[in-house]
Formats: sequence, C-alpha cells, structure tokens
Amino acid sequence: MSKRSLQASAEGIRKAKQAFKRKGWTQEYLAAEVGLETRQSIWKFFTGKPIDRHVFNDICSALELDTLEISQQPDVGNLSLERHESNPLDIEHLVQKLRSVCENRIQAQCSILHLLDIARPIYLHDIYVDIDVCEEITHKQWLKIEDLQKLDFDNISASFREKYQKKIGGIEAITKYTKIILLGKIGAGKTTFLQSIALSCVQGNLQADYLPIFINLKSFAEDVKDARQLSLFQYIHNYWLNYEILETELSTVLSHGRALVLLDGLDEIVGENYDKVFNKIRSFINKFYKNKIIISCRSALHDYSFHSFTELEIADFNKLKIAEFVNKWFLSVAQNSPSTSQILANKFMHKLDLLENIYILELCRTPLLLIFCCSLFQSTTDFSSHNFEIYKQALDILLVRWDEIKGIPDRQFVPNLSLLDKVKILSRIAASSFYQGDNFITGSKLQQIITDYLFNQSNITTDADALEIDSKKIIKIIELQHGLLVERARGIYSFSHLIFQEYFTAREIVARADSQTLQHLVIHLCDHRWFQVFLISMSMLKSADDLLKLIKQKIDYLAVSNIKLYHFLKWVEHKSSQVSSIYQRASVRAFYFTIALPPEHPLACNQDLAITLEHQFTGGLSIELAIDLALTHALAVSLTMTADILFARLSALNLALDLKHLLIDDLSLHSSLQYLKQQLPSATQGKESLKNWWLAHGQAWTDELRSLMINARQIGLNWHFNQQDLQDLQQYWNANKLLIDCLKCTKDISPNLRSHLETTLFLTKVVELDEK
Repeated sequence: MSKRSLQASAEGIRKAKQAFKRKGWTQEYLAAEVGLETRQSIWKFFTGKPIDRHVFNDICSALELDTLEISQQPDVGNLSLERHESNPLDIEHLVQKLRSVCENRIQAQCSILHLLDIARPIYLHDIYVDIDVCEEITHKQWLKIEDLQKLDFDNISASFREKYQKKIGGIEAITKYTKIILLGKIGAGKTTFLQSIALSCVQGNLQADYLPIFINLKSFAEDVKDARQLSLFQYIHNYWLNYEILETELSTVLSHGRALVLLDGLDEIVGENYDKVFNKIRSFINKFYKNKIIISCRSALHDYSFHSFTELEIADFNKLKIAEFVNKWFLSVAQNSPSTSQILANKFMHKLDLLENIYILELCRTPLLLIFCCSLFQSTTDFSSHNFEIYKQALDILLVRWDEIKGIPDRQFVPNLSLLDKVKILSRIAASSFYQGDNFITGSKLQQIITDYLFNQSNITTDADALEIDSKKIIKIIELQHGLLVERARGIYSFSHLIFQEYFTAREIVARADSQTLQHLVIHLCDHRWFQVFLISMSMLKSADDLLKLIKQKIDYLAVSNIKLYHFLKWVEHKSSQVSSIYQRASVRAFYFTIALPPEHPLACNQDLAITLEHQFTGGLSIELAIDLALTHALAVSLTMTADILFARLSALNLALDLKHLLIDDLSLHSSLQYLKQQLPSATQGKESLKNWWLAHGQAWTDELRSLMINARQIGLNWHFNQQDLQDLQQYWNANKLLIDCLKCTKDISPNLRSHLETTLFLTKVVELDEK
C-alpha cells in the first residue's frame, strides 16, 4: 500500500511557487479551490512538510502541476506500485475485481425506486423506459421571440420540441460522449436514468470494462459538513470500505480512466456549503479527467464550470414512451392482472388521444407527472375534461411535494419570500403575458413584473438595485426549484406547460374579481385561446353569477350584431317552437342551428352540443327531427355533387331520398320525393351520359329539392352567408358552448340564474330574470 501522505521536494516547491505566483492567488483562495477549511495544509505544502496525498494531489491539480514532478521521489514500494499500475493486464484484472466486489452494492443502491404516492419500493427494471436526450440545449441559443410566438398556441411544447430539439437515445449518448452534463427539468427522470446506467454497467450490458460509481451529491454534501477535509475520492472509498477495496486499487482504476462516474443531483447541493462542495467535485474531475463522467442537474442551474463536458437535456416522453411506461405501471406498480393492465393502459392512451385531454397529454410527457396521472386514472379510470383539480394537484407536486419527498430544503435567496409570494408572482407573470397574447416573455419583462411586486411588499427592501438583483434570483428559484418557468432560449422564458400559464392567469383574475376585471375578461369571449381561462376562473369563483351574466350579455350582443345571424337565429327559434318534442327546447334549437348550416361548414349537422344538452338524443331522434335531418343530408349530397362524381355517387343520392320508413304519416312528402327520385337518370346510362345530365339538369333538380323541403318542412333555406357571416356563426356557437361548459364547472350559482341561462340558449331575445 502506498503512503497516505506526500511532501514536495525542493525543486517541486520552487515550481509550485512559480505556478502559484502566475495564478495571482492567495493561500486562502487556493485552500477554497481545493475544498479546505483553512490554509494550514497549503502552508505545509509550500514548506515541504508531509500532507495527505489526496490534498497534495488536489493542490497540484489546482496549480496545473504534475504530482510526480512536485513530490519527493517515492520509495521502492511505491515504484513497485507504479510498475504494477502501468501493466495493462493488471489494470484489466483490477477493474473486473472491483466490478465483482461492488456489484451487490450497486444493485442495492440503484435497483429500487420510490415513486410518488406509492408506499412500497418498486424495482427499476419493472418500470424503467429508455429516455431520449436533446443534443442542442435551446436555452443556450439566441432565438428571436417573434419566431417563438409563431409556434402553435394550443401545443406550444410539442411545436417547440419538433422545431428546435434534435434527439438521440440516452444509451447512444453514453457511448458517444465521455463527459456529460445531463440536464432535465424537475421530474424528468435524471436520477432514474443514472441508476439504470449504473445497473447496466455492473451487469455487463453497457461499458462492461468500466467500474460503475454512483454518487448522490446531496448525501456527499451532507457528509462533508461533518468531515470538512473529506474529498470526493475519500468519500467514494469510504462508501466501499466494507468491501475491502484498497485505496490504491480505487486510485489505480480512476487514474487509468476506467471508471464510469455518475454524479447525481448537482442542483441538490444547497446552502452555504455549496461552493466548498462544488470545489471538491471540480478537483475530483480535474484530477481523474480520463474517466467517463456524467453529472445530472436540473436545467436551470447554469453556474457550473466543468471543462470538456457536453451538455445534453432529457427529452420529453413521446406517445410511444408514454404508452410503454403506462403498460408497465398498471402491471407492476398498480399490480393488476396482465389482462386488466392491458385494458386500463389501452383506455388510458385512448383518453389521452382525445382533443379535450391535450393538456393532460402534455403533463404526461414528464415522467413525474405521468406517474401522478397513472395513479389518478387507476382510481377514476377517466380524465374529466373540466376536472381542474388535476392541474392544481400537479402544481402542488412541483411547488411543494417533490422537493419534500427528495428532502431538498427550500432554496430561499430572497428574505421572507413565501410560497404564497411565489404563487402571486407567477399569477402576475401569467396574466400580464396572457393578456398581451404572449406565451413567451423576456427576462427583462419578468424582472420588471417581479420588481413591481416586491416594491409593494412592506417586509422587503425598496432599494431599486437590490430589487433588481432579487428579481433575478426569484426567476432562478422558480425555474430551478419548481420547473414552472423554463428558459426556452437565451433570455426568453415561458411556462413549462401552457395549462399552468392559463391556471395562474385565472387565479389572478379571481384574486381581483371586481366588475372591471370581469368585464375585461369577457372581452375575450370569442378568442378560443381564452376558453380554459374562463373555465378555470369559473371553477375558482366563490360566486359565478356576475361573470355568467356578463357572458350571457355578450352572447346576446353577438346575436344582434350581424343582421343575417339575427334572422338565422329567429328562424331557428321559430322552427324549434313548431316541433312537437320531448326534448329540452335549447337542445332542439342547437339541433336546428347546425343542420341549417351550409354542408361545407365545420359545424354542419354536428350534434355534439345538442347531445350535451339532451342525452336522449343518443338513443334516437323523434320522427320530426329525424325527417329534417334526413332531408338535410339529401340536400347536402346534392349540393356537393359534381358532374364528374355523379356516376360514383348516384346510388348515395337515391338512397338519401328513400325515406319511406320515416314518412308513413306524410304520404304527400313521400310521393314528392319519389317523383324527384324518378327524375334522376339510371346508372346504366354510363359515365359520360350521367355527366352530361348533371351539367344540364343538376342545378334545377337541386333547386326543386330545396323548394320541396322549404314548403313541406321549412328547412333547406339558402341563407347566402358570406365569409364574415360564417365566422360570426362560429363565434356565436363557441360562445354558447363555453357558457354551457362554464355551467358545468361551477356549483356556486343561484338556481334562478342557472335555469334562466339553460332555457335561453340560442335565443335572440333577452329574457328578464326574476331575481326573487
């Protein structure tokens, strides 16, 4: 075994002093660089006295000196050791020996996971899904905010990933790069990935000729507090002390660059001890630079400085990886039978594919929140489209629970900044940018919003320069600790998920909830990007009456602001009133609203809203409604017919006119339809003949069908809508749908108002509400 101490030779002292002078450091600074509490060891080093060999090595590394040139010549035993270390056959044997010795320790350290809200340990191999990593770190790029604003509003994260992030497999990255800073947002799976790498290595599936070393940096930082002279090398050796691994053996493997060193959680080193721990890590990396080293860290921590490291960032899960994880979760974690697991996993993925669950899909791209969604689905087997408690609980995980679970203390850089302060700041940021139509916000704008907030807090300094500094720190707190703000490009931020921006915007609105704020909100009633804000606000309000009345007033205004829309709605009202129906009148009006639209309109014959208002529609329509729907279909087939497709579509047109089963009590209409049907040419005439017939008679035949429908059923009118009319119709429909969804979201509404709103949907007249 080599001596535990080294001392500088006379020539070594001379070289060291020259290097020290070139650096321009003080002894206190050098001590801090190598993680020492005092400069006593530095003084001993420069006076040729023996000091711990690892401290000696660290000092030489900091001064960029070769240890062998500085230290006194080793004795015969050490020369023998050096010869032993230089023998390639011996190093191979030594690596395999240490791999064998540490296998059980790595298995115990890395094979078990403790998942959110799961009371028992889970084996990593039962749940793990291979990750992808992004080779281009976007927060390092200089991008224009104007270009980012062009991304798809409803799916910002997906659009951003597709345009700006190049991905490779995580295992591929390990073989491609020797030094990696592995970045990832909160809950992205950084620790799990490093654990899987350590296991794969010790099992011989990856880097089988390397010694895997997995270190939790948070634990290292805590142990350093009690043993401040402890280096990272000594910590690793002490960790394996019970396995009879000699210090020289570990040093030999590291010196030859034959270790796969996995340092997990650089961001979890917090408090006043950070700089010292960081210097110890850097000294270890500088000294044993030949090894493969991966350091994991949350994406927001930018103040590290490790040379020759490549930054990679864990990519969000795509649908395939979500499906793979979900299958494993329902089987291994939820402990369902294989058949039940498959059923639940398929249903889970089907629900995620629904447009109404696009926000939940985005949450599921982060493993931590995917686990939360799986747990929720195991209990409910569904995702309610208006269950905003999901988003609230997801925020609670990011704001509070995850760091508590991991034992990470609150990173408080600003005095007296509470969790409530953070929530209020996030709400102001969200609302400020959302009202301006922005999903991306510059760092300077963020600082201004935060500074304005801090300026009005009585317990915080009002010094302008101090507030500016504090605002920068707060941005880092929210980004690093909670992952709610993300630096998408240099100096450009957004919320990690659009739904969080919408949630905090709604919270800011509800916090004020005065008449002016609500009226300002209703201005955006026809803007689809505000729909979620309306719904979340409605679910939060203690009393929703005022906002619902304002929404209804806006809808009534839309009905009279376009004369064609007004007359169309009057017809809908009149037609609906003539139908003998067991259905709610509002659902009948919704029914006729859509079947009277031009067939090319996206809402034409869309019965979703009618079914929402009246579930009996799903069981079949009454005769009158069925007749009108069938006739509308026949007219739509005719209106969309062309001479070139008549041959292929003639049978469909004939079938559309065959309404005998519906017209048992209306023989006159049945006869008229049969007459029109008989006018159509026979399919046996051939394509060219049919084409000529339609060119000559198609328009007149279609007009005759329309006239028959108008005279017999008062449907099929040609409203001659222009493009603006169609847009206004769509807005009016969307506003009514939003009102219906708002009524679902709130229970805090007076019974009279609810009844009034439900019965006056799609009516042009304003009915006075009896407030008694």
